[in-house]
Amino acid sequence: MTSERWLPIESNPEVMNSFLRKLGVPEDWEVNDVFGLDEELLLMLPQPVLALLLLFPINDKYHEFAKEMEEASSKEEISDKVFYMKQTISNACGTVALMHAVANNTDSIKLKEGALKEFLNTSDTKSPAERAELLEADDDICHCHDDAAKEGQTSAPGREDCVDYHFVAFVQVDGGLYELDGRKTGPVRKGASNPATFMKDAAGACQEYMRRDPENINFTVLALTAKMD
Repeated sequence: MTSERWLPIESNPEVMNSFLRKLGVPEDWEVNDVFGLDEELLLMLPQPVLALLLLFPINDKYHEFAKEMEEASSKEEISDKVFYMKQTISNACGTVALMHAVANNTDSIKLKEGALKEFLNTSDTKSPAERAELLEADDDICHCHDDAAKEGQTSAPGREDCVDYHFVAFVQVDGGLYELDGRKTGPVRKGASNPATFMKDAAGACQEYMRRDPENINFTVLALTAKMD
């Protein structure tokens, strides 16, 4: 992990959407709160849903679960169509999760000219570790991130503050459900999925985290969706 730290981005759709706009994501797509993982609540989200983002507390249960998932996923074939990057910048998990969400849906999201489109073009043939190095050196994305982080409703923690929460993204790529966590060794394939079942499949993956830590209520789920009418 590099010594570089960014300002943590707030788990607030308004802040996240500001960041996406700065990166060049068109207004046709936005982040929305997920108020529950039951099917009827998921169906209230604007359609289609392209990704779910899960924010959760980092503790021993996370580390145990992460190890188990990586061991299980090592036996699965990972599609070469999955865009994955490591997270080497402290406090940048929200940024990396949003980038994973968008980068794996560029068949639906037509990026405008801007920082993210340029990053994806430059990093297309790079390894996950090389993509992390490119992000460390990308002043444009760093400035977009910091500008958005400062717009949060709560006072943003300082760069040196320890933030004990982490974001992961769930996406559907090439017939599989993938968990993308920049702290892991690579993408984790959670099973088969398709656009019609993605929401239910990703919700189930989020619930798996929650079942591992049932006494903890500090989970937040957001979705990257079509713009709400």
